Amino acid sequence: MAQISRTTDNNQGKKITDIFKGSDHTKCASDLALIAGIPVSTLVEKNDSLLVFPAVVNEYGDDIGNSSVFSLSADKLTTYNLMGFIGCNQTELTIASRFYSKGNDYFLHYMLQKVFSINLFDLKHSTDKENLWDFLIYLLPFYLKKALSQGLFKQYQNQEYNNPSVKGAIDINRHIRSNIPFTGNIAFRTREHVYDNWMTQLIRHSIEYVLKHKRGASVLNADVETQTAITQIKLATPAYNERHRTRIIQMNLKPANHPFFTEYRVLQKICLQILRRDGLTYGEEKDKVYGLLFDGAWLWEEYLNTILKQINFVHPRNKGKSGDKNPIYLFNGNSYSRFPDFYCHSKKMVLDAKYKHLDNKKISREDIHQIVTYIHVLRSELGGFIYPIGTNGINEPVTIKTIGLLNGFGGRVISAGIPIYKQSKSFDDFASKMKITESCLVDEVINMTQRQLTSN
Repeated sequence: MAQISRTTDNNQGKKITDIFKGSDHTKCASDLALIAGIPVSTLVEKNDSLLVFPAVVNEYGDDIGNSSVFSLSADKLTTYNLMGFIGCNQTELTIASRFYSKGNDYFLHYMLQKVFSINLFDLKHSTDKENLWDFLIYLLPFYLKKALSQGLFKQYQNQEYNNPSVKGAIDINRHIRSNIPFTGNIAFRTREHVYDNWMTQLIRHSIEYVLKHKRGASVLNADVETQTAITQIKLATPAYNERHRTRIIQMNLKPANHPFFTEYRVLQKICLQILRRDGLTYGEEKDKVYGLLFDGAWLWEEYLNTILKQINFVHPRNKGKSGDKNPIYLFNGNSYSRFPDFYCHSKKMVLDAKYKHLDNKKISREDIHQIVTYIHVLRSELGGFIYPIGTNGINEPVTIKTIGLLNGFGGRVISAGIPIYKQSKSFDDFASKMKITESCLVDEVINMTQRQLTSN
């Protein structure tokens, strides 16, 4: 019998007996011990049924891969920035955002839909299983378009022909069987690149499966770009047959490691989880870890980018092997690259996204040193931290506080608390409040810039 329960991110330590009430606590602790304290990168490498986003851990400079999902100390379980769902054997744990309230995690869903460009008002949320399904279908169009940006996946396959234009090895037995008496055709075999292969078929099966569900169909029909991508896959897979689904899944159990079509690796895992929907919530092998997790720090940063890019903020990314994008450099000669979360030269401002608790707490010295460095190198006049803060209010303002004025070359360090509405009547109500907050944030940034120019 499955032991199912819930906690929140950054829970500061909760007793297992309180999290798994009415369950076999010894069994739960034993299963969770197989996950606790293990680096995320290790868990992902050893467990194909575990999906963690961002899909390439450690790519974004937050050292996600070296962090753990949670830790166990005596009888307490402590969570960090990862949210979603994870399980081992028959013990399953949902990690909601810390702004979860009354059975609804509107904040997590809202960030996912903003980051992955999904229509905000088409989806409703209720049970955990439906939420997990939502997570998967949010990801499908995003990573489908990302994969297709590298082109359609093509693969060498053996093909058999019987015509006058010989382009391969002649198949003597088939030629005798098919072309006696001789009619001008020659039977031959050849290897050639084809688009209708096990990978594109997997994607096609996933699309057709999702389109049959009202909730999924609304996502896949949300924008023209997604519809175009779906059409491209359909045209590339004329041999599609729903009855072949099981065989296609089996053919894709081995991870794709094509040196060029790298984006298809993540898409393949998402498609497999969609088609094995029931398998997402129950482990199939002893001691195997399964689930779907999102790094809260990464998600919060990418969500803020959807707002700040509208007012010309640059969002640098440390892409590792894929190449760096818009770094700043501490020294002349483009050496010692660094990646502030957001900066804008015209506004002389640099901002650091923080998902962790900052309200009513002292900012760490490391964070202060980092923002001061960015202010100096960018010659900014204002720098600060932008973080979420829970509220039970209705229309709360963005809370701007001055941490201090810098000596030396000057500059101001601030903190900006973004209200997250824990008490909302519905997801639509939550989204409407957040839209007002986003407009307020934009206005505050513009006003801070104007005040700074006036003071000069």
